[in-house]
Amino acid sequence: MTTATRSLVAAGAPGRGARWRRKHLTFDKVSFAVVFLGVPLVLYVVLVLSPFVQAVVYSLTSWTGFDTSMTFVGLANYVNAFTDPTFQLAVRNSVELVIVLPIVVIALALALASLVTIGGPSNGQVRGVRFGEFYRIVFFFPYIIPAIATGIMWNQVFDPSNGLLNGVLTSVGLKGFASYPWLGDTRTAMVSTMFVMAWASVGFYMVIFVAAIKALPAEIYEAARLDGASRLRIALRITVPMLRSSIRTSLIYTGIFALDAFVFMSALNPGGGPDDSTLVISQELFKSAFTKGQFGLACAMGVVLAGITLLFAAIVFLVDRITGGRETAGE
Repeated sequence: MTTATRSLVAAGAPGRGARWRRKHLTFDKVSFAVVFLGVPLVLYVVLVLSPFVQAVVYSLTSWTGFDTSMTFVGLANYVNAFTDPTFQLAVRNSVELVIVLPIVVIALALALASLVTIGGPSNGQVRGVRFGEFYRIVFFFPYIIPAIATGIMWNQVFDPSNGLLNGVLTSVGLKGFASYPWLGDTRTAMVSTMFVMAWASVGFYMVIFVAAIKALPAEIYEAARLDGASRLRIALRITVPMLRSSIRTSLIYTGIFALDAFVFMSALNPGGGPDDSTLVISQELFKSAFTKGQFGLACAMGVVLAGITLLFAAIVFLVDRITGGRETAGE
């Protein structure tokens, strides 16, 4: 082939490529991309990204929320927030929630899921404990109750004078719990609140892990039992590593749930608990915006809350990668 011919072929190649692309870009493919990719992307930008950018802009102003004047103040709202002892305490409480609650919820959900799927008899087919389906319904039921109803119900259970908990404890001889203020004592207020949030959410993640365990090959568990592995060893050496991706995702969702604890906190401790021991960022944000009329400061607090959420998700991914998540995913 001569040099001139090669030049003609090279010059004609783009034309053939363009014709090939036009031929394969059918109406069905374009409409599918627009409906299933373009529309969700537009909705995400309008409903998620746009409000977040708007909040960042408002956090740099002294907007009161009830007029159109927005004086630019730069980072003053962030400085005021982080120098406020009350907000600092709210941040510490939120960080405590996001550290403790996801670990407790995911550990309980994994244990319960293992019991109802592979925790049955050691002989015969791999199966869960007896009445496992009933237990799944019972543990999932609290999740379908609205959060505000759950908070009000447990507020009555923890009532010092007429609460069910103190009544049961005193009836079995524990007289020291007569009129004990579970939500009014700094030693038990946060622990009681975490218990209620775990009670309300553990069933949902248990169902997720049940589905994930049932998707695993039963031969793996049968081989482990034949080798004499205990149930605890099977859970730690087989179930947890093989559910790594599900656990990682559940940890992130539980962390978001822990940071967004406004409804539970408002129902159990509307004022932030004794000495603000259960005050979280969302409560302080709400008070700054709708009680004090400081929407610019409230937006700054919201940006801080979003930053903590993103940082928690990044830490979960980083820990998963360091502990071998990449190798497990590659296998």
